[in-house]
Amino acid sequence: MFAHKKHFTNAIVGALVALSIIALVLSLVNIEDVTLPPTVKYGMVFDAGSSHTSLFVYEWDSDKENDTGVVSQTLSCEVQGQGISSYANDPPKAGDSLRECLDKALKVVPAAKQRDVPAYLGATAGMRLLREQNSSVADQVLAEVAKTMREYPVAFKGAQILTGEEEGAYGWITINYLLDSFTKYSPKAHTWVRPEAANILGALDLGGASTQISFMPRDSVINWNDASKFMLYGYNYNIYTHSYLCYGQNEMLKRLAKELIEDLHTRIDHPCYPKDYNETISLSSFRTSPCTNQSDPRLIHGDRNVTLEGRGNASGCLAAVQKLFNFSACGQSQDCTFDGVSQPPVSGQFIAFSAFYYNFEFLNLTEGQSLATVRKTIKHFCTRSWEDVRAPQWENPERLPKYCANANYILTLLLDAYKFNETSWNNIFFQMKAGRADIGWTLGYMLNLTNMIPAEAPVRMKGHVPSLWAAAVTFIVLTLALGLAALLLLLWV
Repeated sequence: MFAHKKHFTNAIVGALVALSIIALVLSLVNIEDVTLPPTVKYGMVFDAGSSHTSLFVYEWDSDKENDTGVVSQTLSCEVQGQGISSYANDPPKAGDSLRECLDKALKVVPAAKQRDVPAYLGATAGMRLLREQNSSVADQVLAEVAKTMREYPVAFKGAQILTGEEEGAYGWITINYLLDSFTKYSPKAHTWVRPEAANILGALDLGGASTQISFMPRDSVINWNDASKFMLYGYNYNIYTHSYLCYGQNEMLKRLAKELIEDLHTRIDHPCYPKDYNETISLSSFRTSPCTNQSDPRLIHGDRNVTLEGRGNASGCLAAVQKLFNFSACGQSQDCTFDGVSQPPVSGQFIAFSAFYYNFEFLNLTEGQSLATVRKTIKHFCTRSWEDVRAPQWENPERLPKYCANANYILTLLLDAYKFNETSWNNIFFQMKAGRADIGWTLGYMLNLTNMIPAEAPVRMKGHVPSLWAAAVTFIVLTLALGLAALLLLLWV
């Protein structure tokens, strides 16, 4: 009896050893390379505009599509206060103004990745004007901004003033990226593909100090001076883009007020302001910008104040705004906007964003209304009294008297300058977002820069084929069970 049990126990132990060897072999053989998911990279861009600054944080997979990252927006942060150009008299405050948003950005970027995050600041028309006025002060402002950003654990790449053409071109890239004009994901192919009939849209941007137009003309832009070339997702794009400095809405309003002032008069009729609205300004305020600081005899009378009295005159407002453009410089040329600037005929669909959108949103004109309806709505608004205009308590009271002038300016710019007409007007779409991302130049800037960030090699490691790994686990479990049975038998013996 004892010998029988002993033989049985030896048989169990033998089986235990054999199964352990089999499990070990199965766990080591049939191993293949497995590619881990690409790591996520981050980038941050400050948009330092003339009236305010915003920070955007973007992310993309390190495994790029045709050398261009597939970028998405992770964070948008509005910097408190005005644009960095407003700190010309106290440059350190320009840098300090960025801290709150930088702190928020570090909360969304994993700590282990922060020091590899490329961080940029792009300044636009406000700083372009400051550089024109005083280049050394502009350099001081940028130096203070750079000093602050270097204090944070990010890979600061520089603070620079973008050209108007760069601002326009990057806005064009942003729009077409967000609307899948360059590439879109194909569930069938499980990859990103170029749309067969890509609808490339134009971009219309209106800021505080400048305005930009960018689009792909029907004909080649090789002969045009204002041309930009990009390679995105393996394809080349040639676009026309031009920026008009001093034609942003804030600078336009200053220029309009200056043109209305008459010699030695202290009370001036303002056709664009609502009836019963008055605003007092100092002549010295016109000297703060290169757009209005010209040798004008109306500005030589020291710092005397002038009161602008609203008249609510719709036709008078439109006529006054049109005088801000030098259309005669184009002569008889059809390929010319104003101030002698050449432009190919507009073609295709356009997205109008920034101040284009905000002004028309206030007037409820962003839903594709006809040009006739737009004109009628603006004319009606311009004849309202200040008591009626200021009814929306939710709106900034400083903006309310400006909407009539802004709306007439938009009409003049789009129709008389860019030469949209009754038919092509329907190809303009006023919007500020596409999907979950903001429309502006920063995403296009970040997207273009990803071409300069080397694609990270896919990380490979040794991994088991799932089915064989499951078999190995099963054998190991059986081995443990048999081992336990053998132990119980030995104890029983």
